[in-house]
Amino acid sequence: MAEEGSTTRDCVSFSVLNWDQVSRLHEVLTEVVPIHGRGNFPTLELTLKDIVQTVRGRLEEAGIKVQDVRLNGSAAGHVLVKDNGLGCKDLDLIFHVALPTEAEFQLVRDVVLCSLLNFLPEGVNKLKISPVTLKEAYVQKLVKVCTDTDRWSLISLSNKNGRNVELKFVDSIRRQFEFSVDSFQIILDSLLFFYDCSSSPISEHVHPTVIGESVYGDFEEAFDHLQNRLIATKNPEEIRGGGLLKYSNLLVRDFRPTDQEEIKTLERYMCSRFFIDFPDILEQQRKLETYLQNHFAEEERSKYDYLMILRRVVNESTVCLMGHERRQTLNLISLLALRVLAEQNIIPNATNVTCYYQPAPYVSDGNFNNYYVAHPPVTYSQPYPTWLPCN
Repeated sequence: MAEEGSTTRDCVSFSVLNWDQVSRLHEVLTEVVPIHGRGNFPTLELTLKDIVQTVRGRLEEAGIKVQDVRLNGSAAGHVLVKDNGLGCKDLDLIFHVALPTEAEFQLVRDVVLCSLLNFLPEGVNKLKISPVTLKEAYVQKLVKVCTDTDRWSLISLSNKNGRNVELKFVDSIRRQFEFSVDSFQIILDSLLFFYDCSSSPISEHVHPTVIGESVYGDFEEAFDHLQNRLIATKNPEEIRGGGLLKYSNLLVRDFRPTDQEEIKTLERYMCSRFFIDFPDILEQQRKLETYLQNHFAEEERSKYDYLMILRRVVNESTVCLMGHERRQTLNLISLLALRVLAEQNIIPNATNVTCYYQPAPYVSDGNFNNYYVAHPPVTYSQPYPTWLPCN
C-alpha cells in the first residue's frame, strides 16, 4: 500500500505537455541568447539547445553520466503558461549528475568553461585562452554547495539584460522551489534526442512526448496557481532568505495569496529567514541591488513599486529584530526606492530628500529621532547585535 501511495503521488506531480507548450519549448531552446564578455572579450551567441548538447556530450566523454537535463524557473513557467505574469527572464538548466567528490565538481566546472570555446567567433585564437580566462570573461556567478543534504554547483553565464544562462549540476538538493508557481521542471531529453535523430522538422504532427514535473508535488494544483496568479507554498520554514524577495516580486506582478490568514505566518517566516541569511546591512544592500539588477533589468518602472511592497512586508511582519535594526533596514529600502526615482528623473535629486517613517509601537526611547536625512552613497558600517529571542 505504501508503494502504491508513493506511485500515485509521483504520477500526480507529472504531466505531458501539449503541442502549444512543446512549440514554446522549442522556441526557448532554439532562441539565440547573447553571453556578454567583460572588457574586450567578444559576445558569445548560443542557444540553450547547443550549450546543453555540448556540455552533456563533454561530461559523458569525461566519464560523468547525465541522468537527465531539465528546464527550470520562469522559462519553464513561460512554456506551460505563456502570459503568466512572470515573463521568461531566467534561463535555468538542471543537469542531474553524481558529484561524490571534489574531483567531479572541478571536472564539471572545467567542462563548462572549455565548452564556451565552441561559441567564440571565428578568427579568435582559442589556443591561448585558458579556463581561468573564460571564467573571468563570461561567468557572472560560480557557486558550490556541499552539505549533508545538498550537493550541487551553479555556473551563471553573463547577460547584460538579466537573461543569464544558469547551468546547475545537481547530485542532491533539499528544496528545489520557493512557491508552487516556480516549482516546474521540464525534462528535455526526449526533445534533445529528437533534434539529434529526426530528419523532419518539429511540427504539431511530428514531435516527441515531453514530460513536465512540479516538485511542489501536485502538477495540476501548481498549474492552476500559475494560470490564476496565486501564491502558495509548502513547508515555508525551509525557504531561504531570498524567498522574501521572490514573494515581493510575485506581489508586484499582481499575484495574490491563496490563503490570507496563512500568508501572515509565511511572511513572518520569510522575514526572519532573510535576516538570518543576511544579518548585516551591507549584505542586505548587496542582495537587494543584485536582485533588482537581475530581475528588473528591463522593468525600471516596476522597481519602485517592488521596493515599496518589500518595505511594507518587512515593516508589518518582522518580529525578531531589535528596533534600530528594523528601522535601519527600512531606511535602506527607502533610500534604494528614492534612488530608483532619481534615476528615472521622477524627482530631481535624492541627495537632500528627507525620509519619514513611523517607528514601531514598542520603541520607547525618548531620544529616538523619527526622521533620517539621506546622504548618498548608501553606506552602513556600524555593526549592531541583530537578534532578540522570539517568545
